[in-house]
Amino acid sequence: MRSHPPFDPDGNLWDHIAFELRRHRHERNLSLAEVGQIIDRDRSLVARVESGDTKMQGAHAMHLDTAWNTGGRFQRLVNFAKAGHEVEWFQTHLEHEATASHLRIWELGWMPGLFQTEAYARAIFEGCGVEDVEEGVRARLSRQTCLDRRPRPRIWVLLDQGVLDQPVGGREIMREQLAHLVELAHWPNFRVRVVPTEVGSHVGRDGSFKIMTVNGADVVYTDAQGGGRLVQDAAEISSYRVWFDLIGDVALPKDASLRLLKDTMERYS
Repeated sequence: MRSHPPFDPDGNLWDHIAFELRRHRHERNLSLAEVGQIIDRDRSLVARVESGDTKMQGAHAMHLDTAWNTGGRFQRLVNFAKAGHEVEWFQTHLEHEATASHLRIWELGWMPGLFQTEAYARAIFEGCGVEDVEEGVRARLSRQTCLDRRPRPRIWVLLDQGVLDQPVGGREIMREQLAHLVELAHWPNFRVRVVPTEVGSHVGRDGSFKIMTVNGADVVYTDAQGGGRLVQDAAEISSYRVWFDLIGDVALPKDASLRLLKDTMERYS
C-alpha cells in the first residue's frame, strides 16, 4: 500500500512520471504485460510504477524512451526526480502560475489544467488509473482560482487542434469542456487560437510549454521539450518566446479559432 501522500501528478514528480507512463501506455493500446516486455520486467512492476508505489528506474526509462522514441523524456524525468528537485519544480511552477500577470500557453496534448472542467479533469484521472481521483480533481480545480483574482492575468493560449478532437470522457463531457473554453474566450483578458491539423510540422510539435510573467520577469515551464522543468536562464527563455511567436504564426486568427471551437462543440452534440 502507498505510504506517501495521495497521488498528485500536479505536485509530485514521481507521481507525474507514473501518470505519464500510464498515459503513454494507453495511447499505444498496450497492456501492462506488453510494457513489462519492453523493460524486461513482469506486469506487476509496471502496475506498481503506474500506481506510484514503485519509482521508475533509469534503465526502465531508457528502454521506454528507445521503444517509444520520446527523445529521452522518461530518462530526463527520472534523473530530475532522483536529483531531489520535484518539490521545487512543481511547487515553484504552481506558485508562479498562481501569481503570474501574464500567461502564454502552448498545449499539444490535453486541455490545459487551468481551463479544464471538473468532468474533463475527472475523466483524465480515471482514464489514467489515478488511485485517488477526487483528490486529483480537487488539486486541479484549486489551481483555477488564479483566473478570478484581481487584476486578472492576461492569458494567451495556443492549442493544437488534436486537443479539441480527442474525445476525453465522451461527447457530453467534451461539449461541456469546449463550451467552457468558448466562454473563457469572450473574457477581455483571454485569447485562444487553434493550430489546425493541416499545418503539419512546426516548432510546437516538440512539446507543450508555458511562459509565466511574474514581477516583470519571465519563467518557463516546459512539459516535454526540456524533459519537464522550470527554465530560468535568460537565453533559453528568449528561445521559448520565439517559439511561441512562431507557433502563433501558423495558428488560426482569433475569430476563425472561435468558429472552429464552436463547430467542434456542435459535433459533440
